[in-house]
Amino acid sequence: MIKSNSQKIIIACDHAGFDLKQFLIKELSDVGFKILDLGCDSAEKSVDYPDYAKKLCKKITNKNQFKGILICGSGIGVSIAANRFSHIRAALCQNSKTAKLARAHNNSNVICLGARIVKPKAALALVKSFLSTDFEQGRHEKRVKKLSF
Repeated sequence: MIKSNSQKIIIACDHAGFDLKQFLIKELSDVGFKILDLGCDSAEKSVDYPDYAKKLCKKITNKNQFKGILICGSGIGVSIAANRFSHIRAALCQNSKTAKLARAHNNSNVICLGARIVKPKAALALVKSFLSTDFEQGRHEKRVKKLSF
């Protein structure tokens, strides 16, 4: 069960991810999430995914505990760009199991999606899995700490 009132979700995409972003914003807003949309604003004009990944990553800090959603055509580009920030643990997810494990084992704070890879309803299921899973801590905590170097 996702906790819609527990946090704000930040979302950004490039032109390839625009339609999926709009779908996710509507669906998540309908169940009570507060969404901060950082763009892009159209599928018509080509934009550079690293710019939008950077905007999102700068809004997420270790203190605010926001979760982020990044979308590009494959999801690969935004995940590479996001993981350049030391406080970001971005996970490219293509099924609910990877979305759950990204949170449970890696304490991921950004889910990356490929709009050309995952259909909208499947993407929504991935996001719901991601948002409803807590970090297990325990044996995973020391590993996650090693990611910030």
